[in-house]
Amino acid sequence: MLIDWTHFAPWSALAGGVLLGLASALFVLLNGRILGISGIVGGLLRPRTGDSGWRLAFVLGMLFAPGVYWLFAGATAPRIDASWGAVVAAGLLVGVGTRYGSGCTSGHGVCGLSRLSPRSLVATLAFMGAGFFTVFLVRHVLG
Repeated sequence: MLIDWTHFAPWSALAGGVLLGLASALFVLLNGRILGISGIVGGLLRPRTGDSGWRLAFVLGMLFAPGVYWLFAGATAPRIDASWGAVVAAGLLVGVGTRYGSGCTSGHGVCGLSRLSPRSLVATLAFMGAGFFTVFLVRHVLG
C-alpha cells in the first residue's frame, strides 16, 4: 500500500479525529462509560438486563454510518492490498489482542490516554509497537 501524496488531504483525517475525540468525551460525560468498541460489542455477547439497547444502537450506527456517508458524498472505491485470508487472520488477531489487552485502540488509545491511565499507556505502546514491527517484518524482511 502506498500513500498517494499528490491527492493526500489531511483535513478529513483531522475532522474524523476531532469527531472521535468529541464523541468519546461526550460518551464518558453523559453516560459515565468508556467508548471502547471491544467493550461495547463484548457487552452484547454477554448481555445484562437493560444494558443491550444502547450497545445495539451504537453497533448499528457504526454499521449504517458508511451508507449514510455514501448517500451524501457518493460511492468510494475501497482498496485493500491483502487477500481475504490475511484480512480474516488480522481481524482474529486483533480480537485476541483486545481480550488479552483488556481493551482496544479506542478504549486504551483514545479514552485511556486522555484519562492519563498508566495501564492504557502501556497497552497503547504495546499494540503500536507490535503494529510497527509487523509492518516492518512483512514489508521489509519477508518482502
